[in-house]
Amino acid sequence: MSTDNLIERLAGDLKPVRPRAPVLEAGLLALVCAIELVGFLAIGMARPDLAEAVRQPVLWWKFGALGLLALLGFATALRSFSPQGSARAGLTAILALAVVSLILGWAFDTTNRQTADLLTRLDPPDGLNCLAWVLGLSLPPLMLLGMLMRRAAATDPQRSAAAVGLGSAAWAALVFVFACPHDDPLYVVFWYALACSAIGLATYLILPRLTRW
Repeated sequence: MSTDNLIERLAGDLKPVRPRAPVLEAGLLALVCAIELVGFLAIGMARPDLAEAVRQPVLWWKFGALGLLALLGFATALRSFSPQGSARAGLTAILALAVVSLILGWAFDTTNRQTADLLTRLDPPDGLNCLAWVLGLSLPPLMLLGMLMRRAAATDPQRSAAAVGLGSAAWAALVFVFACPHDDPLYVVFWYALACSAIGLATYLILPRLTRW
């Protein structure tokens, strides 16, 4: 068999691949996130003292840190789906932002005199509830990004998957902030960081296998 015939046979069953539309993908992701947030608030999940809580800088620390982490995670993931894209720089920026956020949380904690013991401050029953909510709320953007990743051609699927997980987890935590009654920086750092780390690790290990061609 000649080389030309072999190539023709191998390429005969191939189907054209639809080119990516990054702007459309970003818009679709924004729409999914917006629907989730509106739905979450529409079912009455917002904390009853939200109007009072917005006057506290701790709440804006939570909103700002998680919002920036979600935005950076989503942008890193979408960019890395292209063969010429890479998630390395984005993940480094995410790590740096997380460290800065932790330092700010520590600063808030040092100015907030707490007399309760460690276990009371962490409040494990509420913390586990927080973990469950963040996991559930992360699924819509995570599933959408997983489908987009499967259609794309990421050259470093593990790092792309980590960006997907971290972005989705940060967004889910941001949504849950509207309902979370805890403003103790120690509680926020421990449970939110645990939730984001667990989801990021899970997607890093599992998503590349599910999105492989």
